[in-house]
This record gives sequence, structure tokens and C-alpha cells, in this order.
Amino acid sequence: MIVALVVVAAVVVLALVGAVAWREHRQFVDAEENRRRDEELHRRFEDEVAESETRLRLSLDAITQGVVMADTAGNVLYRNPYAHQYTEARHGEALVEAAVAELLAEAAQGRVVEREVELFGPPRQCLFVSAMPLRLEGKDHGSVALIDDITEPQRLDAMRRDFVANISHELRTPMGALSLLAETLAGETDPEVVSRLAARVQSEAIRLSDIMDDLLELSRIESNEASERAPVAVQHVIGDALSRIKPAAEEKEVPIQTVLPALDLVVRADRRQLTSAVFNLLDNAVKYSEATRPVRVTARLEGEWVEVEVRDQGYGIPMSHQERIFERFYQVDRSRGRTDGGVGLGLAIVRHVATNHGGEVHVESTEGEGSSFTLAVPVGAQV
Repeated sequence: MIVALVVVAAVVVLALVGAVAWREHRQFVDAEENRRRDEELHRRFEDEVAESETRLRLSLDAITQGVVMADTAGNVLYRNPYAHQYTEARHGEALVEAAVAELLAEAAQGRVVEREVELFGPPRQCLFVSAMPLRLEGKDHGSVALIDDITEPQRLDAMRRDFVANISHELRTPMGALSLLAETLAGETDPEVVSRLAARVQSEAIRLSDIMDDLLELSRIESNEASERAPVAVQHVIGDALSRIKPAAEEKEVPIQTVLPALDLVVRADRRQLTSAVFNLLDNAVKYSEATRPVRVTARLEGEWVEVEVRDQGYGIPMSHQERIFERFYQVDRSRGRTDGGVGLGLAIVRHVATNHGGEVHVESTEGEGSSFTLAVPVGAQV
């Protein structure tokens, strides 16, 4: 009996010991599982953070704006490639890096600051640098500086202002003349004077119409609306332009010579636009040439380009003006332009036609000897 009780007691003890061991084993297994799960969650969190940092860095690297980030002590932590170009810059561009450092220091004091930095080049640039503190729930997290190139927006804004001012002035002149001539005609009885004034009215009306036609043509070419590209023989384009310029050339007694190849030079182009460009080059040459001095038109094939050159023996263009003559309303000699009826849109039309066709236009000129304008467009085929 006693032996049986001892055996039972032993079994109970062993069972209790086994239960305790099993419980400890389960606790160990559960702890290991929890640890592995925590490590997995931590690893996932670190991967997500790294992925987010990578996406943020790639995004900042891709933008066309300089970004410089600094900590609360003003030490630079990051700068994207656009901003990095100013770290080792010399001459004028070093002003940008100096401005960034100064503005970051001010931003670290809790201020939002900005500055324009003008670089005289070449090329001429205007940069807008701004800096601001980084704060979240009242806690400082450093500061950031941004660098924006505002050269092109400023240029476009200046062009817009010039356009409005120029077109207002150019339209006011013939409108004022028409008003004055009409007022004079109203009380005039002498047939000879009436005839002379009527001719002036017609002349100013034609001038006003030409201005409006040039504006509409430039607007249409700039927008490239309804542009139909087809194989066009350059010789036919030159013939169309010569027909249009013939009356003006005969009136000024300016002969026009042509040098054309025996075979047709064919380009894929909008015939109307290309004719307009060649006409404006001829019109410009005739307008600024003296009587009996010829204007020469040459068409030739140069590699993959078809070139149309218009050369005159006129007044020539000073070197200081040659970079701007393709701007709208720009005139080298405004008094001469008004005498000849030009408003400075012809060469702007030529430039836009060249751009629309993937080509280019350039000028060579010597003051007092004449000018040579060359319009080049990619060749389509040679027949």
C-alpha cells in the first residue's frame, strides 16, 4: 500500500514537473516567435523608411529647382544635383552659393527670407533664392533653401510688356494719321488737295491693314495651327515669294537676281509658311536697299539641309543689334522703319517658320555693306 502511494506521488510529481517544463517551453517558443515577429516588423519598417527616403531623394533629384536642406545648426544635410552645381562655381555663379548660405542662416533664426541674384553671364541669368525654417508642432527641424531660375519667365514677361507697348504705338500712328486726314478732308474743297489727302488716307489704311495682316500671320505661325506638311519644291516657294515682292521691288527700282539649281530641291513643309518666310526675307532686303542695288536669292543643297539665302547690298546691321533682330517689333533704325512702313514683325515670322520646320535662320551682316540671311530646313527628297 505504501509502495503504491509512493508510486502515485512520484507520478504526480513527474506530471507537475512535466507541466512546468512544458509551460516554460511554450513560453520560450512564444517569446521566440514574438521576437521574430518584432524583428520582421522592425525590418519591414526600416525597409519602408529606406524606400520612402529613396523615393524622396529621387524626387528631389529630378526636379528642375535647387533644394538645399540644413539641420538646426545650419549644417547642410542634402542638396540636389541642381543646387550642387553652385558649390564649386566660380565668378558670378559663386554669388548663388553665398546667397544660399546667408539665407539658410537667417532661416535658422525662424525667418522666411528671399533674394534675387542676377548673373551677367554669359548667358545672363536671374535666380530667385528663398529660405524658410522647417517646423512641426512648434519643434525646429532645420531649414530649407530653394533656387529657382526665373530668367525665362522674366524674359517672357518683358516680351509681353514690349508687345503691348509696341502694338499700341504702331496702331496709334496710322489711326492718328487717319483721324487727322479725315478731319482735314471734311472741310476741304480744293480737288487737288482732296486727291492728295485721299491718297494719304489710302496709304495709311494700307499700312494699318499690313500691320494687322502681319500680326495675324505671326499668331497663326506661332501656334502652328492648320499646318499641313507635304513635299514642296523650294523653287516653287521662291517663285511665289518673288511674285509677291515684285511690285515693291519695281517701285524702289531694286533688281532681284536668282541662283537656283537645275533640279528641284524638295522639302516636307507647309508651303504657305515657307513662302511667307522667304517673302519676308525678300521684303526686308528690298526695304533696306537703295535703288539699282540688286538683291540675290540663292537656293542650294548643303548635306541634309536645303538653304535659301537672301543677300542684299543695303545698309547692313550693326553687330550690337544682330542678336535681337528676330524679336517681335525690334527695329535697328525705327525712324527708317516708319518711313518704309515696317513694324519689325517680318524676321520674327521667319524665325518661327524655321522653328516649326525643325530648321534655323541666321544672319551675316556688315554695316554699310549689306546683309545675308540664310533660312535652312531639313531636306525631304531630291528629284
